[in-house]
Amino acid sequence: MGLSNNVLIWVLLVGLFVGLFSGLPVGFVLLGISIIVGVIGFGSPFFSMMMMRVFETMHNYVLVSIVLFIFMGIMLERSGAGEKLFSSMHILFGRVRGGLAFAAIIVSTIMAAATGIMGAPVIIMGLFALPEMLKRGYSKSLSCGTICAGGTLGILIPPSIMLVVYGPMAGIPVGKLFLGAILPGLLLSFLYSVYVLTLCHFKPEMGPPFETRDVSFKEKCYLFFHSLLPTLFLILAVLGSIFFGIAAPTEAAAIGSFASILLAILYGRFNLKMLKDVILETTYVSSMILTIVMGAFVFTGTFMLVGGGDFVANMLFSVSKNPWVILFFMVLCFFVFGMFMEWVGIVPILVPIFSPIISQLGFNPLWAGILFCVAMQTSFLTPPMAPALFYLKGVAPKDVDFANHIVKGVIPFIIIQLISLIILAIFPEIVTFLPSRM
Repeated sequence: MGLSNNVLIWVLLVGLFVGLFSGLPVGFVLLGISIIVGVIGFGSPFFSMMMMRVFETMHNYVLVSIVLFIFMGIMLERSGAGEKLFSSMHILFGRVRGGLAFAAIIVSTIMAAATGIMGAPVIIMGLFALPEMLKRGYSKSLSCGTICAGGTLGILIPPSIMLVVYGPMAGIPVGKLFLGAILPGLLLSFLYSVYVLTLCHFKPEMGPPFETRDVSFKEKCYLFFHSLLPTLFLILAVLGSIFFGIAAPTEAAAIGSFASILLAILYGRFNLKMLKDVILETTYVSSMILTIVMGAFVFTGTFMLVGGGDFVANMLFSVSKNPWVILFFMVLCFFVFGMFMEWVGIVPILVPIFSPIISQLGFNPLWAGILFCVAMQTSFLTPPMAPALFYLKGVAPKDVDFANHIVKGVIPFIIIQLISLIILAIFPEIVTFLPSRM
């Protein structure tokens, strides 16, 4: 006698969480538990379904952009663009209370829009901005919190790799997701800046101003054209080509990859060894992500095959008939999951399950998707997972304490992220404005 669908659903879910919390690779956990449940429930015909899902994934043209965007981000990280940006901002804003923290946020925002990944801005700012901030007498907790929070913008502001993975799983065009995430990402950057500047205005000892040398108009022009303009050109090449309909996300990723090579050549960092290292790291990271995506598609197919979609929908609708209450619980799931796993584990599990329910509730899928992505962004700051915190600890000076300085420093920024969620829920036009003009 075969097992009932309800039993298979629980075996699938329990096996998933046991596998994830045991530390096994996410992609292998998704594939492994799907095969076990599929064979138990459906026998050998399950393998035909699994192979169809795998080929469907590998034929998805948009996923090619993952490899290209990762290449672009790593190449830009190695080009030294982040260091040059911070050096320029350091000169321009050093005399302002909290100016260095503000500069770190601005540079992180620009790097986010140029790389699409989280690790690079945190590591770059941790290596170059944090020692300078501490040398100038800045609060350790404020400095650490600013760098961690600024670095997480890379996973929301396009060309975010998370959005590239999210789009196909939710059935939303990646180009629209990119445009929908621009203003929410800038909103977060603005709120971070307001918090830092306001705090340091009333508590100057947290971020004291310091005298910098006078900068002539000629030198300001040089800083703009040498440090800022090339990176802005790369951002415009990627996002502008999508917005104006010149290129799809995959073609835009290719344009960005080529532009990142030109930038590395411009800054004198490009050589064959660097290119080899970037290609190897790109292969490693993209292989990991694409394996997870493939496993996620198989897992989703298995979950729907055993009736998991109806199971989750009935469970949510039993909580409340109010669509906003159900949406709140969905966002809460993304937030809580973020405490224990990264987005590469969260997106494949929750997005395919929640997306059909969003349509039933009558919400705009694009707007709801950005809400989910902002909630997932907190996963980089909320312990015990919190990869941004560990990245910073790895490059921070030895006198920076993990609990007292890094963890304590990110708490206000987590609150700001939650406030931004409320703002986006109240004003959905922040998300939908740019896509409607596409």
